[in-house]
Amino acid sequence: MSLYRLLKVPEDEITPEELYLSRRQFMRAAAAVTLGAAASAALGQGAADAVDELLGLGETDETPTPYEAVTTYNNFYEFGYDKADPSRRSGDFVTEPWSVTVEGLVENTGTFALEELVARFEVERRVYRMRCVEAWSMVIPWNGFMLRDLITLLVPKPEARFVTFETVYRPEQMPGQRRDLLPFPYVEGLRLDEAMHPLTILATGIYDKPLTNANGAPIRLVVPWKYGFKGIKSIVKIGFVAERPPTTWNIVAPHEYGFYANVNPAVDHPRWSQATERRIGEFRRRDTLPFNGYGELVADLYEGMDLVREF
Repeated sequence: MSLYRLLKVPEDEITPEELYLSRRQFMRAAAAVTLGAAASAALGQGAADAVDELLGLGETDETPTPYEAVTTYNNFYEFGYDKADPSRRSGDFVTEPWSVTVEGLVENTGTFALEELVARFEVERRVYRMRCVEAWSMVIPWNGFMLRDLITLLVPKPEARFVTFETVYRPEQMPGQRRDLLPFPYVEGLRLDEAMHPLTILATGIYDKPLTNANGAPIRLVVPWKYGFKGIKSIVKIGFVAERPPTTWNIVAPHEYGFYANVNPAVDHPRWSQATERRIGEFRRRDTLPFNGYGELVADLYEGMDLVREF
């Protein structure tokens, strides 16, 4: 659902304000950017068409990885360290009810009931390549909405330069959190312009079905030109900050896992080459593409940067 349509929600459809951020509060948040939305509409279809064209270029026509593989071969260390652990050990993980807290340098902070939040946006199908830092890859049909739509509604303050994310911490339901391999809860971050890019989505589904627990239910981040560990799962908190935030793998091993984590076949991991990858379901290895094949659409975000030093 577009912001313009959001502003047209009839008053009698508004849910009463209770514990979570209500629909009325969403209307107030939207009102803060009404002039911008109206101006965009008045300027015509040019900007919208450009976004649609970009999204079309971002879609891949490669054969999707089978659903069974996508949902049973995962890294989700909150449930364990074997690729099969997330699907085998996440059955007790409870995803309803769910809320997401927004904090920091943004006009509209609060706690959003997930169903209220998702209802505000158009959920789309996006077929993206996914490249793990471990040099394996998949092609995944996601269902989700553009993170930029949520950010627009929240109205970042001028000093906000980065967006932060945090995974739920429930060691009683997530057995991997009872071990000390990583400092939990898992945290991630993006530069604000990366978060606002139309290819960046918050996913709520996979293969036109709800996200499985193993894949980060009920809501996760997908940034297709970055290594998979940037795609933080089971998000409960989103923040806006002025300085580059700490991120889990960069904390644990900064010489191995950079903040940006852009897919780059020219920059090897200290323990393996990144020049090729193993596509799950294929026998032969294939060449890895810069920015995971999305360079034409995202390389300008990093113009002037040394992507070897700022990896």
